[in-house]
Amino acid sequence: MVTRAVHLAAVSLLVTVTAFAGCAKRPAMTQASAPPPATAPAPVAAKPAPPPPPVVVQETVKETVTVTPVPAPAPPAPPAPTAAAAQPAPTTRPAPKEFAVNANVKDIFFDFDKYNVRPGDAKILDANAAWLKANPGQLVLIEGHCDERGTVEYNLALGERRAKAAMNYLVAQGVQASRFTVISYGKERPFCRESNEACWSQNRRDHFLVKAQ
Repeated sequence: MVTRAVHLAAVSLLVTVTAFAGCAKRPAMTQASAPPPATAPAPVAAKPAPPPPPVVVQETVKETVTVTPVPAPAPPAPPAPTAAAAQPAPTTRPAPKEFAVNANVKDIFFDFDKYNVRPGDAKILDANAAWLKANPGQLVLIEGHCDERGTVEYNLALGERRAKAAMNYLVAQGVQASRFTVISYGKERPFCRESNEACWSQNRRDHFLVKAQ
């Protein structure tokens, strides 16, 4: 009886171990779970469309202008023929040969390449102006002269400036400008013909001549 019981116990243990072994070989079943649903991105709010530009309605105002035709003026009647007005004769300057030296109107002199009136020569012009004002019937010719240095063209211009400088001085003293005639001879009519300063200083001059009207 004891042996039979041990045998039954061994069989029972074997069956139990076999059952556990069978259970261990059964593959484990893993239940796959579905991934959580993805969260949809929030919709981006669309920018509002810009308002349409304002419509400017231009109104054209039409003006009706009534133009009244102006009659063209009648052409002026031709002037009645009249006698031709007498034209004044042009004023002519007397020729230099008509003038003559007068001791009451003296010459003045200038520095080299200058045409300004020096103080000493201004006194001579004052005396000339006094005589000319006392003798209003006398016309005056002022000749401008230079020494031999310089070109012909340059000395002609310088001689004219010297003659006009004396005339302007006399006019400022009260002598009428219409009484004067000015002329430049440049270096063409020297008073002294030596080539030195003593002679040149005599050639840089204004020479005065007078003529009765």
